[in-house]
Amino acid sequence: MDILIQDIIAQNPKIVEELGERLYEKITEVVIPELTEAFNQITKQDCYDYVYEVTLPRTFDGFLTEKSVINDFLAKKFPDVVFEESDSDLDHSGDIDYIGKVGGKAFGIQIKPVTANSNFGNYNLSERMQANFQQFEENYGGKVFILFSSKVGNKKEVKNKDVLDEIAAEIARLK
Repeated sequence: MDILIQDIIAQNPKIVEELGERLYEKITEVVIPELTEAFNQITKQDCYDYVYEVTLPRTFDGFLTEKSVINDFLAKKFPDVVFEESDSDLDHSGDIDYIGKVGGKAFGIQIKPVTANSNFGNYNLSERMQANFQQFEENYGGKVFILFSSKVGNKKEVKNKDVLDEIAAEIARLK
C-alpha cells in the first residue's frame, strides 16, 4: 500500500468504514436490484437467440480455427510430424486438441483463442490441466504446448510464435 494512503488512513481511521458503508449501500440498493430486474426480464427467446447468435457461431468458428492452425500452419511448418485430432476423451478430460506424432512418441497441442491469454493479463494453467499435461507426457513421451490463435480476416494465425521454437526442440528431442 502506498505510504500516502497509509498516512490518510492513519489520520482518519473511520475512512475505511465510511467507504465500506458506501460500497455496501451501492451494492444492496442499486446493483442487486438492477441485476435482479434484468434477470427477471430474461425470456426463453433471449436464451434461444443467445445460443443461436453467440454460442453456436463461436463454437463452430473455434473448431474451424483449430483446424486451420494445424492444417494451414503447423503441418506446413513441421512436415515430418503427423498431426491428428485427439480422441474425445483426451480432448475433454485431458485438454489436448491435437497430437503431433513423431516416431513412436507424440506431443500435445492445446489451441486457445488469443482472448484467453489477454484475460487478467496472462493465461494460467489450472492444477487440473497441469496434471493432465503431465499425464500426457508420461503416456506419450512428449510435452503439451498451448497455442494462442487469432483470426485476421479469413487467415488464422498463431500469436505466441515463440512456442514454435519450443515445439521444434521437442520434435528434435522425440526423434
